[in-house]
Amino acid sequence: MLCEFNNTDHRTELNGVERLIVRRGQPFTINLHLRSGVYQPGGSALDLTVETGPQPSDQYGTQASFGLTDQIDTSRWSAAITSPPGNMVSLSICSPPDAPIGRWRLTLGQGGRVDFVLLYNPWCTGDVVYMDSEEKLREYILAQDGIIYRGGWKYPIPTPWNYGQFEDGILNACLRILDMNPKCLRNPGKDASGRRNPIYVSRVLSAMVNCNDDKGVLLGRWTDDYDGGVSPLSWKGSVEILRNWDTNACQPVRFGQCWVFAAVACSVSRALGIPCRLVTNYNSAHDTNSDLVIERYVDENGQLVQKSRDMIWNYHCWVENWMTRPDLKPGFDGWQVMDPTPQEKSEGVYCCGPIPLKAIKEGELAYKYDAPFVFAEVNADVHTFMKRKDGTTKKIISSVHVGLKISTKSVGSDRREDITHLYKYPEGSDEEREAFTKANHQNKLLQQQDNAGLLIVIKVSADMRKGCDFDVFAVITNNTPNEKKCRLVFGSRAVSYNGILGENCGFKDLLNVQLAPGEGQLRVALRMNYSKYAENLTEDNLIRLAALLLDYGTQEAYLAVRNVVLVNPEIKVRILGEPKENRKLAAEITLQNPLPVPLQNCCFTVEGSNLTGGQIVTERLNSTVEPGQDAKVKIYFTPTHSGLRKLVVDFDSNKLCHVKGYRNVIIGK
Repeated sequence: MLCEFNNTDHRTELNGVERLIVRRGQPFTINLHLRSGVYQPGGSALDLTVETGPQPSDQYGTQASFGLTDQIDTSRWSAAITSPPGNMVSLSICSPPDAPIGRWRLTLGQGGRVDFVLLYNPWCTGDVVYMDSEEKLREYILAQDGIIYRGGWKYPIPTPWNYGQFEDGILNACLRILDMNPKCLRNPGKDASGRRNPIYVSRVLSAMVNCNDDKGVLLGRWTDDYDGGVSPLSWKGSVEILRNWDTNACQPVRFGQCWVFAAVACSVSRALGIPCRLVTNYNSAHDTNSDLVIERYVDENGQLVQKSRDMIWNYHCWVENWMTRPDLKPGFDGWQVMDPTPQEKSEGVYCCGPIPLKAIKEGELAYKYDAPFVFAEVNADVHTFMKRKDGTTKKIISSVHVGLKISTKSVGSDRREDITHLYKYPEGSDEEREAFTKANHQNKLLQQQDNAGLLIVIKVSADMRKGCDFDVFAVITNNTPNEKKCRLVFGSRAVSYNGILGENCGFKDLLNVQLAPGEGQLRVALRMNYSKYAENLTEDNLIRLAALLLDYGTQEAYLAVRNVVLVNPEIKVRILGEPKENRKLAAEITLQNPLPVPLQNCCFTVEGSNLTGGQIVTERLNSTVEPGQDAKVKIYFTPTHSGLRKLVVDFDSNKLCHVKGYRNVIIGK
């Protein structure tokens, strides 16, 4: 079956060369060794049949019978002899560029049978996932590692991830995801036919990466209770997750959060041949009632009071899959949002997308699938109300925007690419107003900038590292011609990335703040002490700052909110020796303890596609690491393939958890 030749020609050789894995719309070759006789052109016939799925059918396109032709026809199933007469025949076979993907069986005449896997082909111009850039295909199909952006919009933090879509057993797990989806279990014949369409498959993956409605891959958990599983921050890649699911009878892996759901979806999409990239949306709105408005309530200390399921997540991750959209009018091909994090139901199932980015940008909310929800994530209006002790509420002046600094990894480098312009027109532009009009986003259209002459913003120190004491500032400006007497409530609380508030980290209440007229400015500091915030921080290292200013004269309230990210220490990786294929290699990994307390139970783990053999390598320290000292280990691994690879590192201890780092390694032949 010439697996090595065919798989290399079809760019699937990293899956291994023990079986035939080919892409649709592109010929592959098998050699037939004749038991008797010699092949003669025109004098020999051969009937071929291909089938996929449990109920193959000509009607569904999951079965086809064909004979030999003089030349390959790439628009349909066809076969041609490419060798001279003899007792060995080279047979070239081609599938149509819209054939269903999955496991296929090829029967030759009355006897021989060949099993092979057929994938989408983004190198084929006739395939609806075709992408015309070799550089982009290296990134969005062939790259087995990447960068996920977390942190906050003021300070995006790059986190390495090992997608590992070509590691041993991963393609089988991805095909099993398709086989276990409820649509397949209800009607396997129709589902097998549907796999020709990446719109259908993307929607299936969106539902199957979470387990809310089915035997999906991941169970989500957004609390600090991870009993029976591990923290989502423990994962460094998709390989262990997909293998655990596949080898444990499709029981959901515990636990995931948005970036983990998105990363697994990215691995599966790339494995099946759909170009895919992972995207982070900062200040991401979760609009539960489709009114394009997020209502937030605070108490008289400026702290959030949870009255609504509507939320603003510090960031939210999804993926974009690349394909044409023949089901929509022209102009909506290209990147499509697909979100596997279970948030709201779509057609009765926890899934989201695919929806074209252009539909979001243009406000075309009637287009499939789930345009209103995604539009709200990047465009929703935010209304903030103060709930008084007597039960009354008052709208307060606050400047909170959603859909900020939408980010993805750049093609061919680890730099961040800002793609906000693909989702939104510039704020205040005529095009933005037209899109909002089309989306019936009246709140945005009618919103006037409230400006009563007082302005409050939160400023932070330049270096806010975990373990340090630092100051944050409420800066108040009085633009009125009158002196102002106000109350300032300035507080801080730990917060998770999805907006759930934790304990108090520092608080100040000034009852008599006097502001001079005519742009008089006051700067009020709030000290953040490690001894206070250390035990309250969530794993996300986020603190929410809120400054509420009450004008005694006008009774107006002004609110400034800002989330700050406490930066973990850097992990340094030094490669020892010359990296070569199939040669043992060592890495020296170092982390300096930045905390004023000792670190115990220190552990480094590393993994990397084609570096660690699909395994996780662990090295523990027996000694305590004192403040300012280095935790240092040496880890050994054997690269299996040449090229640019990413060694992903994770550090854990009793006081400092889930610190991520990486090193790019160029492996020579």
